[in-house]
Amino acid sequence: MSRVLLAIAVAACLAGCASDVKLDAVPVEDKAGAAVTTGSSAGAGGAAASAVTAVDLGKGGQDGAGPAGPNVVYFDYDSFVVKPEYQSVVENQARYLRADLKRKAMLEGHTDERGGREYNLALGQRRAEAVARAMTLLGVSGGQLEAVSFGKEKPAAQGSDEASLAKNRRVEVKYR
Repeated sequence: MSRVLLAIAVAACLAGCASDVKLDAVPVEDKAGAAVTTGSSAGAGGAAASAVTAVDLGKGGQDGAGPAGPNVVYFDYDSFVVKPEYQSVVENQARYLRADLKRKAMLEGHTDERGGREYNLALGQRRAEAVARAMTLLGVSGGQLEAVSFGKEKPAAQGSDEASLAKNRRVEVKYR
């Protein structure tokens, strides 16, 4: 009896998850704002006209350089609070992004070597998101920012002294 009830419950769950969306006919909007439908749009010759442009990863059209001045925000041990002395760095980066709405920034969160891998990845993410939140409050569009964490995987300084550890607790703003 319990097997029959289990089979009915599984069938009900699967029926509830069913979708009538045709994945091959989903409209996609390109960067120019024109609607493009995907799927089999091949003509009589069997070849579909492609609107895909090649991307040169070496020369993406943007040099990756940001505004003059520092692009790193440092943090206290086990903290993701943006310190007042780095507010000018955040403001300078935000001003640069507001001036060019097409420019995007990657906020890379880092930690020192203390703590476990998962904890440091989470702390690095919180640091990057704290800088993103501060920039958003200064008028930067959230679509221009991407917060990522490297945890302790990419140290800026080698060593276990406090000066080296302090250099590793950071968020770097990189442009693409």
